[in-house]
Amino acid sequence: MKYSLAILLLLLAPLMNAQEITGTWTGLLDTGAAKLNIVFHFQKDSSGKAICHMDSPDQSVKGIPASETFISADSVSISIPSLYITYRGKLAEGMIKGTFSQAGIDLSLDLKPGNIKRDRPQTPSEPYPYTTEEVTFTNTQAGVTLSGTLTYPVGYRPGDDVPAVVMVSGSGPQDRNSEIFDHKTFLVLADLLARAGIATLRYDDRGVGKSGGESLTANTAEVAQDAEAAVEFIRGLGKFSRTGVLGHSEGGCVAFMLAARGEADFMISMAGTGVRGDEVLYSQATRISALSGMEYPLTKEQFMETVRSQHNPWLDWFIDYDPAEDISKITCPALVLNGDKDVQVIADINIPAIKAALKDNPHNVVKIYPGLNHLFQPCTTGLPTEYAGISMTISPEVAQDIAEWIRSL
Repeated sequence: MKYSLAILLLLLAPLMNAQEITGTWTGLLDTGAAKLNIVFHFQKDSSGKAICHMDSPDQSVKGIPASETFISADSVSISIPSLYITYRGKLAEGMIKGTFSQAGIDLSLDLKPGNIKRDRPQTPSEPYPYTTEEVTFTNTQAGVTLSGTLTYPVGYRPGDDVPAVVMVSGSGPQDRNSEIFDHKTFLVLADLLARAGIATLRYDDRGVGKSGGESLTANTAEVAQDAEAAVEFIRGLGKFSRTGVLGHSEGGCVAFMLAARGEADFMISMAGTGVRGDEVLYSQATRISALSGMEYPLTKEQFMETVRSQHNPWLDWFIDYDPAEDISKITCPALVLNGDKDVQVIADINIPAIKAALKDNPHNVVKIYPGLNHLFQPCTTGLPTEYAGISMTISPEVAQDIAEWIRSL
């Protein structure tokens, strides 16, 4: 009888394991000040150890690993000490009912199976009507190898007169698609440009995706080194007639830098800055506060004292950078774009400075789009809190203007 019971237990073991709480579970965390979607991915690794990753999609944060994870048929428990987060819950009526705790604050968080799915109608899906190629290139100055996607235009044939564009993302660790809140801006733009006869290279930032290096310690000058390596890689292929740089936000600064050095045949700045970094950051803080119905509590001097006290390598470099000198050296064609509701790189502060520094060139175009935010989405206020809720990833007018301007050169 003992042996029969042992055999029965062995047979039931896989079924018991299958009943453990695994997969993706989602809940809405009410903090009082805001409601945030929280996503947990529970699974077992090859050794049978329970693991969990947490997403906070409304903050555009994914894949935060839990250091401790427990899952059973009816309970879960996770801990993320680096963020002072714990979550404990029990399965009841098809939901996990539990408590989310952070820094001593306990909040109710009930989870249901499934992930957050946002409407992103512009995101292209395979099969594409063009060829894409996984590539790597190396910034030899830094010893960093970066990975990206080279997208050929529809109907590409060797020897065709085809321009190529290196795409440079904004500040912070960004993947090759410049993804934020499920908006894959560079993927959408690369797709639209491929259909307009233009090749693109987009790549993962240092320390992101398949790229090596460390993103958090890289300042804008070092980001520009990576972009320069990307331009050299494209030119080294010998497949394209000319190579330009398109940058968004911080990437716009990089486009100015490379154009000033003669590294680009043409350049496109999407919400690139035109004034010193300290002015960019302070105007951003005060504008966001005003639109949120609050008066910003710090003077510029107090603000800068706070910023400098962080001893952040990126901030330390950026706050003293004035792009005017680089912009004044640009001789290649330049397309400079901004949205009038951009609260991160404010058009009425930055665009006049860019115009004042930019040399005359018959191909230069400077344009401010009414009703568009920092991501070039149609919006109401322009506040970053709107980004996730807007279904459009990028205004078709902006993408069309970029394609037509490149083709006109």
